[in-house]
Amino acid sequence: MACRCKAFAIGCIAVLPSVNAAAVGSPMTMTDIIKWALLFLALNLLVFSIYFFDKQAARHGRRRISERTLLILALIGGSLGALAAQQLLRHKTRKEPFRSILAAILILHGALIAVLAFLPQWSPLLPQHF
Repeated sequence: MACRCKAFAIGCIAVLPSVNAAAVGSPMTMTDIIKWALLFLALNLLVFSIYFFDKQAARHGRRRISERTLLILALIGGSLGALAAQQLLRHKTRKEPFRSILAAILILHGALIAVLAFLPQWSPLLPQHF
């Protein structure tokens, strides 16, 4: 279960079917994959919506959502929604260090996806109770 949660948290839907049974305890069914994909989509839509509301607040001079909160939402799995909002809404595209931190989160997520993609090949090398 822990591997599946990590995969979801980093937005790694494509890798889930390839993680072998030894790494997660039992293989995932197509229903499991669809549920995780829908949760991932919902999380990223939520993050996109929050960025949208922050952009609207900026335009109308209302109270804003902190950059820290926006970055934490990206870090917990909403990085694709955050990036989409940043590009489509032109929100925080010139703000440093926000831009750099969001880029670092995306790189981190990409690295974690790569690690999970190769996890089945590493599983014989891992201790039994890892």
